[in-house]
Amino acid sequence: MTDDATQPLIGHLVELRTRLLRCIICILFVLAGLLFFSNDIYHIVANPLISQLPKGSSMIATDIAAPFFTPIKLTAVISIFISIPYILYQIWGFIAPALYQHEKRLIMPLIISSTVLFYIGIAFAYFAVFPLAFYFFIHTAPVDVAINTDITKYLDFVMTLFIVFGFAFEVPVAIILLCWTGVTTPKNLRKKRPYIIVGVFAVAMFVTPPDVFSQILLAVPICLLFEIGTFFARFYQPRKKVIADDDDESVDDQQ
Repeated sequence: MTDDATQPLIGHLVELRTRLLRCIICILFVLAGLLFFSNDIYHIVANPLISQLPKGSSMIATDIAAPFFTPIKLTAVISIFISIPYILYQIWGFIAPALYQHEKRLIMPLIISSTVLFYIGIAFAYFAVFPLAFYFFIHTAPVDVAINTDITKYLDFVMTLFIVFGFAFEVPVAIILLCWTGVTTPKNLRKKRPYIIVGVFAVAMFVTPPDVFSQILLAVPICLLFEIGTFFARFYQPRKKVIADDDDESVDDQQ
């Protein structure tokens, strides 16, 4: 009896290992294709800051190995970002057999939308947040301070903002999942809207640079995405209720 019970578990672990290996191979394959262009990729990511630097200023490297490893590190992160659709596809392939047919129809649009929203969040940070934030930092610096940013610290800074904005734009998907699993309802979320808005601005204050522009540029889209999420959550019934309805229908069909 114990052997029969462990067989499905072993099968799931083997499949999970296979899918994880596929994800790693995909990331390495993308990385190999981009590695030659790592310096160009870093220049593109650093351009929002470089374009704002005073004349005669430039980025610096305080570590002797940083000019070599920092672009490669950035390229590795970009490879993960590019591989996200394939990674989500592997996650979908792993969990799909455990879902009901109606759940498969609901989850697939969420996976696609979460990927698109993540990329939109990154693009929003690059094209909207970075220019304003760097302009604010550079033009508020004391006159006698030379601005020469370390390339490694700059990479850590922008990667943090990329991840923050990428996941912040997943708010609609998170709201739909919370309502679908029965944790909350769109009606309850609308009642708590004032508190949620205050909480969003408070969180934005801690996860963005210490300037009002970045905080607003994060908080306002999240508030708009919150409204979008509560609107579409109405079309997703709680999972337990849907399963119960399906079970009742199957019993009726048998009778």
